[in-house]
Amino acid sequence: MSDASARPAEAGPSAAPRSNVLVAVLAFGGIVVSLMQTLVIPIVPELPKLLDASSSDTAWAVTATLLAAAIATPVMGRLGDMYGKRRMLLTGLAMLVAGSVTVALSDALTPVIVGRALQGLASGVIPLGISIMRDELPAERLGSATAMMSASLGVGGALGLPAAAVIAENFDWHMLFWTSAVLGAVAAVLVVALVPESAVRSGGRFDALGALGMAAGLMCLLLAISKGADWGWGSGTTLGLFAAAVVILLVWGVFELRVAEPLVDLRTTARRQVLVTNLASVALGFGMFAMSLVIPQLLQLPAATGYGLGKSLLTAGLVMAPSGLVMMATAPVSAAVSRAKGPKTTLMIGALIVAAGYGINIALMDQVWHFVLVSCVIGAGIGFTYGAMPALIMGAVPASETGSANSLNTLMRSIGTSTASAVAGVILAHMTTNLGPATLPSESGFRTVLAIGAGAALLAFAVASFIPRRGPADAQGPTAAAAGAQEPAGEVSGTKA
Repeated sequence: MSDASARPAEAGPSAAPRSNVLVAVLAFGGIVVSLMQTLVIPIVPELPKLLDASSSDTAWAVTATLLAAAIATPVMGRLGDMYGKRRMLLTGLAMLVAGSVTVALSDALTPVIVGRALQGLASGVIPLGISIMRDELPAERLGSATAMMSASLGVGGALGLPAAAVIAENFDWHMLFWTSAVLGAVAAVLVVALVPESAVRSGGRFDALGALGMAAGLMCLLLAISKGADWGWGSGTTLGLFAAAVVILLVWGVFELRVAEPLVDLRTTARRQVLVTNLASVALGFGMFAMSLVIPQLLQLPAATGYGLGKSLLTAGLVMAPSGLVMMATAPVSAAVSRAKGPKTTLMIGALIVAAGYGINIALMDQVWHFVLVSCVIGAGIGFTYGAMPALIMGAVPASETGSANSLNTLMRSIGTSTASAVAGVILAHMTTNLGPATLPSESGFRTVLAIGAGAALLAFAVASFIPRRGPADAQGPTAAAAGAQEPAGEVSGTKA
């Protein structure tokens, strides 16, 4: 196994330009991957007509991406730790390009679903990028760089919606995916040219049975969450999938504890700092996604409802776009707070800011500027939390497990967002109002979703309060991960959690 001491130690002026280039390339890759997730939103209502299929069938164009991302993210993280993070990052970008081209050349449902699943396999790029930063960057740059990389997920999502709306309104829908393919190819070329392969490897054998078990459990869980509203929450299919998920994941957990080289080291995951951070991530994923579900709908609903603003999808996207810029601007602030007070404090501050944003939205939802304000406030909170979570994870795991640990944390956020989508869908489907022949979600339904989003953020705040306080060994906040990366893996494994 390569020792983590291979990590660059230089911090002088000559190292700064190389560090800046590395951060810029990896963050660009993260933005490209998150753009992929929002590019399809403008055409979702049109997919049944475009693909000559039912709406329930075309919904798989979204569900396939969700399932592929959930399964691929922890697997790619583990493979990155074993065989090279840069190699797996390039594999993810290649899958993004392949999936984009597949959809761009298609007019039928099956290849579109296949292409969207291939795109979902690229979701491991962001945690892999964070792991590369831990291996390659000087300690003083790590906090702000990982905060920027983590925030790229929100930045791409926020900027992708208006860009996708412009493309969809002015060009053939296939152009959305040609755009995704070109951006993915550019990111891959930049990675090949400018990102080095880390010498930090865990080695060992890949846990194929563990990967299959985790994939089966997650597929059952996420299918039940994402399709439960369509199939019926009390239906045999939905309840059967939930039951299967519980059984499979329990058996998988027992297996992972007994195998010599597990896909996910559950003993590391059970350390208090890692476990509590992941639990907080589920709540934050739920809380943060509620904004994306509510604001665009309120902006686009007819003004005749009395609470809708009757705006276009492009306007809705432009309202959401500033939140991405705020996330990026907040990243260095998040890192500074983590250096001064520790990433636990940063995470708790971010959760409170997100909750405050939802509180503002409950009170202010009559003007376009109200939603711009709300999206910026929540974006600032997301910037804080997204910067803190990888710092907390990396501060508690050895350098050789960074990829898999960060990937698991990303998966926890994804489970939170999927659950938020399901819960919001149920609420908005049952709290409705009639406008002529149309049945639309009611104002009270939207306020209820916003209140639940605020509650989820407050729950994340409460959970985060159980994260252990910093000890003398990590007095430098997020840079502790960098210091730990220079120790032998066995010593880091014994870090107090």
